[in-house]
Amino acid sequence: MNFEPYPFEKLNKLLKNITPNPDYTPLVLTIGEPQFETPTFIQEEFCATSALLKKYPKTTGEAVIREAQREFVYKRFSVALTDAQIIPTFGTREVLFNFPQFLLFDKQHATMAYTNPFYQIYEGAAIASHAKQIHLNLDEHNNFKPIIDTDQLKECDLVILNFPNNPTTATLTKEELGEWVELALQYDFVLLNDECYSEIYTDTPPPSLLEASLAVGNTNFKNIVVINSISKRSSAPGLRSGFIAGDAEILREYMKYRTYVGCASPLPLQHAAAKAWRDENHVADARAIYRKNFQIAQEILQTPIPKATFYIWLRVDNPLEFTKKLYQEYNLKVLPGEFLAREDHNNENPGKEYIRIALVENETNTRDALTRIKELLDAR
Repeated sequence: MNFEPYPFEKLNKLLKNITPNPDYTPLVLTIGEPQFETPTFIQEEFCATSALLKKYPKTTGEAVIREAQREFVYKRFSVALTDAQIIPTFGTREVLFNFPQFLLFDKQHATMAYTNPFYQIYEGAAIASHAKQIHLNLDEHNNFKPIIDTDQLKECDLVILNFPNNPTTATLTKEELGEWVELALQYDFVLLNDECYSEIYTDTPPPSLLEASLAVGNTNFKNIVVINSISKRSSAPGLRSGFIAGDAEILREYMKYRTYVGCASPLPLQHAAAKAWRDENHVADARAIYRKNFQIAQEILQTPIPKATFYIWLRVDNPLEFTKKLYQEYNLKVLPGEFLAREDHNNENPGKEYIRIALVENETNTRDALTRIKELLDAR
């Protein structure tokens, strides 16, 4: 398999021979990892259930995590799932990699489409599945929303959307998601929405593809699945707690596949995660921090406050040189947008003119970092 280096590997190579300015404290705004303590009540539950490490976890997940995740989906999206319509997972990265391989295994000329820029695991899954890849470019011309090309969709077996979107911060309305549900039914492809940023919003909660499916009358979620994760929501990426939910027929067969994968979550992690999925107060606190960070960015960089995620997708001249200069002169790391995207058939990379800034630090560090970026912008 010929996998592309991960964006952070490319960044390390780009900055390899650069000595950063020691007059500045090092700051890293490259990875979407919240730099905040995991809430105490989650840690306490993990400690209190640590004796369960002596037991093998079930691939299906314990009742405590399944019920907590179903409650979350109902409270947040008003969608009542049966036990057959949700599977707890070991985070969502493993799902995004192995679900396409499961789904596409016996497809002749398998074809997979996904948004571009993208979380690189989508591409890795397509490569591992020997699938033809179709890029759904997100750029200013389409307001960072995928344009529907029915000729392409006719050949698709799997389409992966990612809304709220990393890195562009775009969101889709329930009606827009509903259009995609109808296309999945019309052209008989499986539609997956990666909803890992659904809880990091500034004002209005973004909808789920599951809601959109119900709204257009697809009440059994035929061809529809979503994934979600606790990592961003609860500042707890180490809990590795996620789920895939939707079409029960697909999930029944996928569950059989998962028994061979061996990625069940340890029991203390499941119990701690269940506590986190059931609590909304700590999530509201996190949203307030990110909202404040966006307000700081608006003040310093005059960037608009996005509807969701904790990223700024910032257009700059010559992003690769900007990234190197920012590190060399200001000891600050950001991620060039072209590392998160691929060239299309016109040899155009929709991330080429951007950098991604992850506003995952506290207010003080965020203000410091954005001030450095502003100084470099003004100097160019």
